[in-house]
Amino acid sequence: MSLVYLAGPITGLSYEGCTDWRDGAVEELAAHGLIGLSPMRGKDYLLGEKCVGDSYENDPGKWMSTAKAVAARDRFDCQRVDMVILNLLGAERVSIGSMIEVGWADAARVPIVLVMEDGNCMDHTMMTHLCGWQVDSLEKAIDTVVAILGDPRA
Repeated sequence: MSLVYLAGPITGLSYEGCTDWRDGAVEELAAHGLIGLSPMRGKDYLLGEKCVGDSYENDPGKWMSTAKAVAARDRFDCQRVDMVILNLLGAERVSIGSMIEVGWADAARVPIVLVMEDGNCMDHTMMTHLCGWQVDSLEKAIDTVVAILGDPRA
């Protein structure tokens, strides 16, 4: 089964703000025989956070959220998947982590579908040109991924 990484801002958002769209995308992708990988998987200990930090170095219960753990798993995911959906809808500030993920995916020649509206604060020539597709809704991004990775007999 094909893997799809679900990139997008996390730092500064609520737990729900990080997971709601990803959970829905995982379900929709699964309906098409695809596996969505969320960088928030295995991080239920952040449930209830109103402002997720970029790392949690001093809390042994949040061992999957140290800086090294986040970078290691996200890099591994970005380089091993078949495609990336980069959801920047409604971004209020630049997500450095998301931009690094674009670089990792591109270096591994993993195709990226960018979801971004006009006027988004993260609109930048280098980032947009590394993404093979740009759409304005998560639904269109999933349709794009399904058209590329889905059952070719469909």
